[in-house]
Formats: sequence, structure tokens, C-alpha cells
Amino acid sequence: MKDLYLRNKGTFYVISLVIYILDQITKYLIVERLPLYDSVVVLPFFNIVYVRNVGSAFGLFKGLGNSTFIVLSIVALAILGILIRISDKDLGALSLLLGGAAGNMTDRIARGYVVDFLDIYVGRYHWPSFNVADSALTIGIIILIIGQFRAK
Repeated sequence: MKDLYLRNKGTFYVISLVIYILDQITKYLIVERLPLYDSVVVLPFFNIVYVRNVGSAFGLFKGLGNSTFIVLSIVALAILGILIRISDKDLGALSLLLGGAAGNMTDRIARGYVVDFLDIYVGRYHWPSFNVADSALTIGIIILIIGQFRAK
């Protein structure tokens, strides 16, 4: 079974593509249907919003500029693509990272910023808004970290 899993690495590129497409579709719908900075209450702890993020995760490092993030994204995409091709480990996590990085890079190239729209909060305290790509990146990183602890 493991041999079949490793021979079918194309599956992991498909997972990345699905993440990418889902990310881009959801961002398109937000941009087209929700005014900038508007918010729709979904649950008592969850809103759909439309914000523009010119920084990295959670709006950090805004001063680095969009071109820096694009270059970093291109390097990350190349490394992730190669790792999926040559690695026997962490392929699911790597595919999540590849799809997420591609989604946010596309925004930076096409718009000059990343569209964020998921808003989770408790009372007045809001987690920074995020998107499908950010979710895939976060889950991929968590899987890699857990894998490191399990390996030991």
C-alpha cells in the first residue's frame, strides 16, 4: 500500500490545485459580493468580512512590500514543488503548503494584496482575518510540527 501511495505523487499536486481553486473562488466571491470592510454575521463567533492584507500572516511585516512577498512566495513554491517530488514524508502537509502559498501569491500578483474574509472572535476580541489559503498553510505547518514530535 505504501508503494502505491508514494508512486501516486500526482495526487498531492492535485490536492494543492484543489486548495488553490477553492481559495481563489472564495476570494472572488467576497470581492464581487461584499463591499470592502463590510461584515456579515454567520454565527455568534464567526463573521464573513472583506479586508485587504498587504503584510504577511496576520498583517505582519507590511513594510517589506508586495514584491518581497512575491519573491519569497516564488522561492517557497519552487522548494515545496521539489520536496513533494523527491520526498517520501509529509506529502499531505507539503501539498497544503503548496496550495496555500500559490493562492496568496496569486492575490499579491493580481491585486497587490491578499483578500482575507474569515473572522473568528470572542466578544470584542477578534483573531486576525484569514482565508482558505491561510487555513491550508496553518494546517500544513501544524501537521509538519506534529510529525517532528512523532518522529522522535
